[in-house]
Amino acid sequence: MTLDLEALAKALRTHPSLRSKLAIGQAAVALGLCGDSLGHPGDDAAVLPRADGYDLLAGEGFIPAFVQDDPWFAGWCGVMVNLSDIAAMGGRAVALIDQIWAPDAKTAAPLLAGLRAAANAYGVPLVGGHTNFAARELSLAVSVMGRAKTLISSFTARPGERLIAAYDPRGAYRNFDNFCAALDAPHDRLRGDLALLPALSEAGLVRAGKDISQGGIIGTALMLAECSGAGIEIDLDRIAPPQGVPLERWLRSFPSFGFLFTATPAQADGLCAQFHARDLRADIIGEVTHDSAVTLRSDAQRATFWDPRTTPYLGLVQKEKSYA
Repeated sequence: MTLDLEALAKALRTHPSLRSKLAIGQAAVALGLCGDSLGHPGDDAAVLPRADGYDLLAGEGFIPAFVQDDPWFAGWCGVMVNLSDIAAMGGRAVALIDQIWAPDAKTAAPLLAGLRAAANAYGVPLVGGHTNFAARELSLAVSVMGRAKTLISSFTARPGERLIAAYDPRGAYRNFDNFCAALDAPHDRLRGDLALLPALSEAGLVRAGKDISQGGIIGTALMLAECSGAGIEIDLDRIAPPQGVPLERWLRSFPSFGFLFTATPAQADGLCAQFHARDLRADIIGEVTHDSAVTLRSDAQRATFWDPRTTPYLGLVQKEKSYA
């Protein structure tokens, strides 16, 4: 079946999960932040150099409707997405803190149970936080601290590198476009999968990438391209969604284990093989270009999805590269 790339690009460009990321740039302007600010806003975690590497800080707040619809899973995701952010930077998580608002302890109970279950599964301690049991509705935010010896960064993709999508296909959708492959996985596999990323970074096999977050492959590729000051061309014919998942939905889905990386042509196949050895999917799905746009292609067709040079997305570019 021939894809209508212009229609697909428009559907993705206007989807709420893609548009929601525009708030990041708006908040950064209000706070006086840019890609050159301390911590390098635009990365998956704030980067704070230390003598023997980097401290990493990240946090996630959750859509109230998501938390109230499925509080146990929201608690689990509070841990899972933060650990993904640290791994995406080439780091290892040290500890988590939570911030919970609820009308009472009973309402908060499933949320707390989900947080505890995920912290146990991933082997990262919850060490405190903030609790309010006199709020009008159930709300959640979670923060994490990690450390890295070397970095995987959103700012270091270079033209000529291959774009690789890695994910765990052994999952199913739960709540919105969240594709979860973690709940039934053995705990040692969850921990080993995340540990692969700092190992690859420290081996020099990958230095640019992001975790596939809200906005999916397409939104994450856009953030990676914009932060790196490059373009990305995505070959839709090389993307393999999990069985039964339509391509459009997969392009905007948020997987429990999903990352985009770039690698040199000489290293790309070897990088994919590292994921294959753990029964994870990893495919070369495109390349980094000298352009500024994220472009979709299929067969001989091409369509521009988004050009951040004319329409900024995050707007968090760096003028001075403080690490590379």
